[in-house]
This record gives sequence, structure tokens and C-alpha cells, in this order.
Amino acid sequence: MSNVAKMIDAAIVDLECRLGLKPGQEIGNRKGGTSSKPNNKNNNKKKNNKNQQPAGPSPEELAAQPEICKLQFKVGVITKVWNHPNADKLYCEEIDVGEDEPRQIASGLRPHFTLEEMMGQRLLVVANLKAKNLVKFKSHGMVLCAAAATSTTETVEFVEPPESASVGDVVSFEGLAKPIPLSASQVEKKKVFLNCMEGMKTDAEGIATWNGHKFVVMVGDKQEYCKAKTICGGPLR
Repeated sequence: MSNVAKMIDAAIVDLECRLGLKPGQEIGNRKGGTSSKPNNKNNNKKKNNKNQQPAGPSPEELAAQPEICKLQFKVGVITKVWNHPNADKLYCEEIDVGEDEPRQIASGLRPHFTLEEMMGQRLLVVANLKAKNLVKFKSHGMVLCAAAATSTTETVEFVEPPESASVGDVVSFEGLAKPIPLSASQVEKKKVFLNCMEGMKTDAEGIATWNGHKFVVMVGDKQEYCKAKTICGGPLR
């Protein structure tokens, strides 16, 4: 037995030498060694960093936004249109605005456009309005048009994006900061669209404006305007 003990002691000494340990030094998570447990503090820090999201606009930034910059206008195109079965003045449309699915929107445009004129039309959609049931059809947004009325007739035209704009492009406003759209529920609660309506009209060139600030789409580095075909000085709705 004494020989076996001596052999074990010799093996231990040899191992200590190979590992560069002092005689009797403990290893692993014991005194004198290096813990093999993961550094939870560092792991938690990495985990917290991973979960951190970019900060959104502050309440002060939102409060300073002009009303029009709280709305979101997107370039869209009508990909499907049909007569509303229960409302003589309404069309039902599917409009591609660059999202996963086309939006279903109802518009009171039957007195002004044929189905053929509607199909494929490029336009602007007010995209952050709360969905509304229009005669049992749920409408997810609104098509923006310009209007001109006389005592006997009314003319309506689409506010059209520039030809070089892409479906899904977002409108900004000349001379104003980049829009920070509110949620649909906030737009509804704060009556943002209603507050903007008085200032929205086409100018002398038919360009859509809000209090003189033109509706623009950035195409590359170039700023291009959204406008009606012929209506000048007409309200937008």
C-alpha cells in the first residue's frame, strides 16, 4: 500500500509541474484556481444590451411637430376596385402602399370616376387613420383628393405622386422637419386630420400644400411635388 501511495504522490507532483501549479494549490472553482462558471454579470450586460431598443421621439419632440407631420401619407396604386354593394356613392378598393398586403379602402368617388378610371390609378393614401366601417365595409385609410365646386357642379381629382416615386414612398413637407406620424388611435383622439383640413389645399400650380408647405416625395436626392391635374386653389379631402 505504501508503494501505491508513493506512486500517487509522484503522479500528483508530476501533474502540478505540468500545469505550473504550486504544491497543494487547488484548481477549478476552489481557492487558488480560476472559476469555470460563466461570468453572469457580463452575460446579463450583453443580454440587456441586446434587448435595448432605439429610443423613440420624446414627448417634447412630438409636441413640437406641426399637425401635418403627425399624419402619414403614402404613395399607392389601386390594384382592384368594385362597386360597394350597399352604397351608391362608394367604391371599394384594394390599394398597394408597399406593405405586406394591399389596403382595403372605401371612397365616395363613384359620382366622379368610372371603374376603368379608378383601376391602376396612382394616388396618396392617408395611412395612419383609424379603420372605419363604411356601410359594413372596413376602410383602412383614405384616398386624398382635391375638389373644386361651383353652384351646380363639383370636380374631384386625385392628388397624384410624381411619376418617378415608388409605391410605399412616404410624403414629407417642404420647409418642415421629417414627419413623426402618430398612431391611428392618437390621430383619432387628437383629431389631427380634422385640425389639418383647413390648411390643406392645392396652390396656383395644383401642388398639394398645407399652410403653404408643399407635399413632396424624395426621389434620390431630388425633391418632387404631389399635385392635382388641373385643380388650383382647391381644398384637399
